[in-house]
Amino acid sequence: MSQSAPPDSIPLYVKPPKVYPREISGRFARLRVIAAWVLLGLFYVLPWISWNGQQIVLFDLVNRQFHILGLTLWPQDLFILSLLLAMAALSLFFFTALAGRLWCGYACPQTVWTEVFLWMERVTEGSRNQRIKLDKAPWDRRKIARKSAKQFLWITFALWTGLTFVGFFVPIRELTPRVFSFELGGWETFWLFFYGFATYGNAGYMREQVCKYMCPYARFQSAMFDADSLVISYDVERGEPRGGRRRDADYQAMGLGDCIDCKACVQVCPTGIDIRDGLQIECIACAACVDVCDEVMDKMDYPRGLIRYTTDNALNHRPTRILRPRIFIYLFALLALATLIGVILTGREALIADVLRDRTALYRVVDTELENSYSLKLTNRSEEVMELVISVSGLDGVRVVEPTRSVTVSPGQTADLPLTIAAPLTAGDPGMQPLQIDLRSAATAEAVKTIESRFFFPLNP
Repeated sequence: MSQSAPPDSIPLYVKPPKVYPREISGRFARLRVIAAWVLLGLFYVLPWISWNGQQIVLFDLVNRQFHILGLTLWPQDLFILSLLLAMAALSLFFFTALAGRLWCGYACPQTVWTEVFLWMERVTEGSRNQRIKLDKAPWDRRKIARKSAKQFLWITFALWTGLTFVGFFVPIRELTPRVFSFELGGWETFWLFFYGFATYGNAGYMREQVCKYMCPYARFQSAMFDADSLVISYDVERGEPRGGRRRDADYQAMGLGDCIDCKACVQVCPTGIDIRDGLQIECIACAACVDVCDEVMDKMDYPRGLIRYTTDNALNHRPTRILRPRIFIYLFALLALATLIGVILTGREALIADVLRDRTALYRVVDTELENSYSLKLTNRSEEVMELVISVSGLDGVRVVEPTRSVTVSPGQTADLPLTIAAPLTAGDPGMQPLQIDLRSAATAEAVKTIESRFFFPLNP
């Protein structure tokens, strides 16, 4: 018997209902506000801070320089960036294994900017119930005014965000006047509007959809925590069966648990889930449900912690070890990477110097001297001009023929110089003889770099 075709009326896609998270206060809400202020402050303020005349954080791609907190990194320093990325990945593993999605709830840019856009929405449209009523109401002068005010704040803030983003790659004190005089370059204009539009769309409209469907972290987080990880959980044993009651009612005699089924935990959730259904990939661990549930428990004169940070083992009355071997392994790896980066940065040389022999002509005889030709490559990784004097030693009568004067290397620049060294014909035995090339500061005569090389003497010059 053949199966009938599905009716055409079944939609392939159902638009999810809009989530209207309710504002809540509490200890975790205060932590989120503090985190948002710190992170947004760093983002918006850092480009405007200068250190010794240099923007304190600037990724100057045009000149291939990264300026970070007074330190200048060049393309040859990109391995440090690899170490920093590895450190960031390990940090994610460490905090997820310890306490679930802390990153998502407190530090993720999507979460932080969504909180700002929600705040602007509350300022212009009111509380959760007022926003719901406003969206259902017909368009009139009041609704147009409130929606327009919200859009003005959103668009202004999004454009400011785009400008700040570009300001990390172009000096922001030069960029800002060019914005208002309409003198921006093509790629600067593109990224300003692109990042501004991304902020506007993600934080203003997509919000929890980014966390639910676009962010890959929710999909692989389960591989990073276990039954001993601290996660936000509803205590089913204590809360069920749920049901409404008066504050002074003997709910235990009524056969009810501590949950009064007020659904406040659902109303404050920014992703619109019900934490009482168990741990879900949509949960971003913002702990808003913990704050509101504790508030309800206080009003009902019940113990706090019906919804709380706990472990699966603790909920099931099994022994719990929050500080377990994998936590210490991640922590040790983090400390090792941080130490390695610190050692690299503190021991980082301001001048890189390499000497290569000219293999096309091993030597030249000029009167009573032998000349060997080299290529000297100097890279100045400091932020000051280097003026260097080249001298040689290791052989009797050895001297520098070219360059005859000091050489100058600009900050961040690489200089390829021909280097010619001469020595008397009788200064060494046939073959390669050790040679020392010294680079000294022309201003102070202080030794900057010493390079070991070789000088060739032929058998029969």
